[in-house]
Amino acid sequence: MNKLLAFVILLGIGFSSLAQPSIQAFSPQTFKDLPNVRDLAISPDGNEMYFSVQSVRQDFTAIMVSHKTKKDWGSPHIASFSGQYKDIEPFLSQDGLTLYFASSRPVKGRETENSNYDIWKVQRKSLDSEWSEPVNLGVPVNTEADEFYPSVAASGNLYFTAQREGTKGKEDIFISRFENGSYQEPESLPEAIDSQGYEFNAFVAPDESYILFTGYGREDGMGGGDLYISRKNDKGEWLAAAHLEAPINSKGLDYCPYVHNNQLYLTSNRSALQTYYEKPLTTDELLEELNKNENGKSRIYQVIGNWLSR
Repeated sequence: MNKLLAFVILLGIGFSSLAQPSIQAFSPQTFKDLPNVRDLAISPDGNEMYFSVQSVRQDFTAIMVSHKTKKDWGSPHIASFSGQYKDIEPFLSQDGLTLYFASSRPVKGRETENSNYDIWKVQRKSLDSEWSEPVNLGVPVNTEADEFYPSVAASGNLYFTAQREGTKGKEDIFISRFENGSYQEPESLPEAIDSQGYEFNAFVAPDESYILFTGYGREDGMGGGDLYISRKNDKGEWLAAAHLEAPINSKGLDYCPYVHNNQLYLTSNRSALQTYYEKPLTTDELLEELNKNENGKSRIYQVIGNWLSR
């Protein structure tokens, strides 16, 4: 074979390999002693992160915060506004001064906990300030049904997950446009995204040029739920959502996408445990296997490489 041709082929293989994204556990030392961990939000300066910690049976959930150290992330602690009620799914505004989240906490004036989740927010004057008391977003965003997973664009438009009568599927992604200082009546996203099944946990790009979400039960799905991406065309219309291939998606549940500085993070309960072993494991080997990051618990992962070109 011509040496130049061989070089070009090898070079092409190299570029092809580099183009394939990979996935790895995100800060496993920070989360190793916690049960299910999900939902990531990182401050604009990259120095603090918020996430949800969920009991094994999902009886209770709290939002925790960790601050960046020279080597990794510091020991997490419960956020000042959380720890009493079931709080989940934090999302930081572009300036980091407003944090949205879903909670089943009681609405002001009620003595008992809500039976449904609403979207709430807390605010602060600077990145070093304390958070305010939580404020319920109210109608038309919140209803007697559940509202989950807020994601807010630079325009102020709010995207979230809900189950409502008269919409496309069993769970849809909605947009509530922010106009003249207030949220408008939520609308289910078009069929390019929402289907008759389950679509949930969406992250929208700040400029609303793309949206990432989880779809469950689709024909091209790999397991318990997969990540999809939809982009807008020149007319501002959402295009048919595309499936993100392995290794981003897995046979487990892949959900809660989040992007910070073009870095894609996601939650997954994927497992690398085997169903049998060639020889009996020792006690130490068993514990090592069971304590792998990919052991079926919800953990946060980061995608390495150009995932946006998928």
